[in-house]
Amino acid sequence: MKRDAHIHSPYCPHGTKDSLAAYVEKAIKSGFKDISFTEHAPLPPSFTDTTPDKDSGMDLAALSEYLDAVERVKDIYKKDIRIRTGLEIDFIEGYEHEIKNFLDQWGPRLDDSILSVHFLKLEGRYMCIDFSKEVFFDAAKIAGSTQNLYDRYYDAVEASVLADLGSYKPKRIGHPTLVHKFQLDHGEKIDDQARIKGLLRNIADNSCEIDLNSAGLSKPGCRESYPPEVYLPYAISLGIPLIFGSDAHNVAGLHKHQEKFYNESTMN
Repeated sequence: MKRDAHIHSPYCPHGTKDSLAAYVEKAIKSGFKDISFTEHAPLPPSFTDTTPDKDSGMDLAALSEYLDAVERVKDIYKKDIRIRTGLEIDFIEGYEHEIKNFLDQWGPRLDDSILSVHFLKLEGRYMCIDFSKEVFFDAAKIAGSTQNLYDRYYDAVEASVLADLGSYKPKRIGHPTLVHKFQLDHGEKIDDQARIKGLLRNIADNSCEIDLNSAGLSKPGCRESYPPEVYLPYAISLGIPLIFGSDAHNVAGLHKHQEKFYNESTMN
């Protein structure tokens, strides 16, 4: 069964205005039987978004409207496809209590969710390390080296796996090697094999899933999935469910590169 469990929507503040119905129609046409809308959740209320347009997460005022809209398309297309109501939750060091409070309040309305790391705390400053290569390079300087930045990223993802975020904590870990997004831009050979395998063991030990995210294949500085395909057999050997996600921010990007993974029968 073909499933795409990481899809954004017109409610994404840095995405498209393509309608939810347009996404669903394409999914049905493409032979998908199960999709999740996982819009960027509002960031913790006391956190200051450090991206230029401060648009990393949905405005809290729009959240109910988004959830209601997904419920409507679920009902309209219920005979044709399973649609799950979801969110992509940012794990941000130091804001665990606010994240838990948010999940306690809104978790009952969710069918699916993803826990992702985008922001790292570096020298007291939070930086969205996947925003641009320039921000990535600045973050590496603050961290002391590109290798150190990779390590800080994996530390944060491991912390997300272990964090006590309550009964509605997402069990799927989003794009677990997102730090590779600019690997061809920085051009350094970083040996992070041990960190990735350790992270996968951590994910397995805590009964989590992996967001097998194809978006990196379209990024000119990356050209690989998150996590890279070479690690998929190891993840499978650990019993980790691999859940395909195109991380589409518009209809054109929906299911992009899915044939690579479904044809290789790596999916759960």
